[in-house]
Amino acid sequence: MERKLADAEEWGVTRTNVRTDQRPAHGEPRHRHAQRPRAEQRPRMETKPREIIKDGKLRITFYGAAREVGRSCIMVEGKGTKILIDAGIKLGEVEEHPVIEDSMLKQIDAIVISHAHLDHCGYLPHILSNGFNGPIYALKPTFELVNVIVNDYLGISKPKGIKKDALAKMPKHYKMVEYHEEFKVKDLAIKLVPAGHILGSAMVEVREGDNRMLYTGDISLKTTKLLDPAYTEYLKASTLITESTYSGTQDVFISEKEVMAGFVKSMKETLAQGAKVIIPSFAVGKAQTVLFILDDYVRSGVLPKVPIYVDGMINKVMRIYRHNVIYCRDELQKRILMSEDDPFKSPNFHVVEGKDDRAKVIKTEEPAIIVTTSGMLKGGPVVRYLEKLGDNHVNKLIIMGFQAPGTQGSEILGGAKEVDFDGKKVKIGLKVETYRLPGHADREQLLRLIGKVQGLKNIFVIHGEEGKQKEFADELSRKYKVTLPVLKEHYEV
Repeated sequence: MERKLADAEEWGVTRTNVRTDQRPAHGEPRHRHAQRPRAEQRPRMETKPREIIKDGKLRITFYGAAREVGRSCIMVEGKGTKILIDAGIKLGEVEEHPVIEDSMLKQIDAIVISHAHLDHCGYLPHILSNGFNGPIYALKPTFELVNVIVNDYLGISKPKGIKKDALAKMPKHYKMVEYHEEFKVKDLAIKLVPAGHILGSAMVEVREGDNRMLYTGDISLKTTKLLDPAYTEYLKASTLITESTYSGTQDVFISEKEVMAGFVKSMKETLAQGAKVIIPSFAVGKAQTVLFILDDYVRSGVLPKVPIYVDGMINKVMRIYRHNVIYCRDELQKRILMSEDDPFKSPNFHVVEGKDDRAKVIKTEEPAIIVTTSGMLKGGPVVRYLEKLGDNHVNKLIIMGFQAPGTQGSEILGGAKEVDFDGKKVKIGLKVETYRLPGHADREQLLRLIGKVQGLKNIFVIHGEEGKQKEFADELSRKYKVTLPVLKEHYEV
């Protein structure tokens, strides 16, 4: 299964030849949603020993995120070292995990986590339950956020193969590092640089001698109310592994100002009718951005002064952001340190502590904004709000994040008037709108980042819908050697 990059034309992309003959296996439909994992993603046994890695070379194997969004998990090997970058899961109608065999977990020398979203860290409890016993590297806020979201995930999903003490064991493996601080795992040198996606998010640079590889993780080149954009100065690598979530030719974001103009108009219309606006949100990253925007609008009078209820895991995450504000924008730090105006503790925010508080919010007749988990409407407090408020046509559901195929959020965006939540049918009669407020780079930003990487020759395109990946790869192949990797294949660079 060894496949050197130079020989990967069958799976790679050139300007004139994009492979499009991905036929469905075993009778599966060509156009699928998330009913079941693809046959090509099922674990396959090695058929021959791996070749020895040459001095100065790196071997890369993708156990997730290849030709798909989710379950990021990449093995990077030097001559005597094996590290895993990210260990995520893929949410949808069927939850999917990395295709790495448990028998390999004891061989891993270290794990590096780019950021605290489940599609990049949710597989850690399984790995720790099945043989891995090495260090896990990330920034301090990443570890704190991982503890919260993984604990929540285990409580809701109850995945198989997890030992009871897996969560308790995790902190014992943590090795905190800082941005731009190079550290060694045997013969590999590693460095994390800011990615601008969420608090503590990082791109990962791996160096074997003079051979440098850069993995973007999830990135954003946009300044937000909380974070600076991804670091793009002095990037140097011959190989880049890039996300491609919004890499399609149509993925050019309009300005936040334009998006928010429509958002504000819609909110004001609903609130003026004495109704409620429900905003399901990802607890890490998206919720903080949405809350800061809402707070600014209420403070400035752009939106009427109505309570903003904050429910679910968002409140724990807000505290972690506040405690790690040194990783946020300088302007935000100064606002907190040099005045009494702490936006994390805005009087406009009303914390919903549990079922009783939630019932009061639902029963109140006053207009209100409710920001709550979960972001894809797969569970969490948003389900209760939809049960009680979702069939009232004057209320409104505003979706501001990516909805994976097969999730309830995807069904509602598709126009479903009734959605199943764990066997209970919930009617959807309220208005549904979506406003794009992405935490990822769009096509233009991705191209700008790639253009900043000095000495770049090879690019692997991952973490995106396959069609968009092919479009993006076709553009990049004008200048670089581009590969759309296949799960479990090995590439030497």
